[in-house]
Amino acid sequence: MSTNALIAVIVVAVVVMLALATLVWALGRRRHLRERFGPEYERTVEEQGDKRAAERELRDREQRHGRLGIKELSPDRRQQYADEWTGVQRQFVDGPEEAVKGADELVTRVMGERGYPTERYEDQVRDLSVEHGRTLEQYRTAHAAKMRSDAGQATTEELRGAMVHYRALFEELLADQRSR
Repeated sequence: MSTNALIAVIVVAVVVMLALATLVWALGRRRHLRERFGPEYERTVEEQGDKRAAERELRDREQRHGRLGIKELSPDRRQQYADEWTGVQRQFVDGPEEAVKGADELVTRVMGERGYPTERYEDQVRDLSVEHGRTLEQYRTAHAAKMRSDAGQATTEELRGAMVHYRALFEELLADQRSR
């Protein structure tokens, strides 16, 4: 085989290897995002209309989340919040609207103490999506029911569902991340 032919074969082999390495790397990043964000991955792809744009958005969320300084709650604080949740649940029988409002406020307080921004609902959803993507749709549903309740339009069944959904996120926020 001539030197030129050998060089051509080596160049082609190197290009193929680089292409394969790039493909494996991209698939690994995609798998990481799917695992980390759960159903939020597909939701973001659907909203963005483009996988690359969605993945860029999710990576941006990861970077922002990394700068937030999210911290664990002490065992005493977790217990205090768990006791408060029990009180909010008891309130449901006599005042479902107030209980849902209390659940929303309690979840927001826990988020704030853990280090999540709590000023805007959209920011809450974006920041929660990084570690709580599997319960995020429940949080959206609960928040929508709370908003309907604030407008006097929610049924008792919707409010009951909101309590269940708030509890799912609440329990995740309270959990010791080292044990998950």
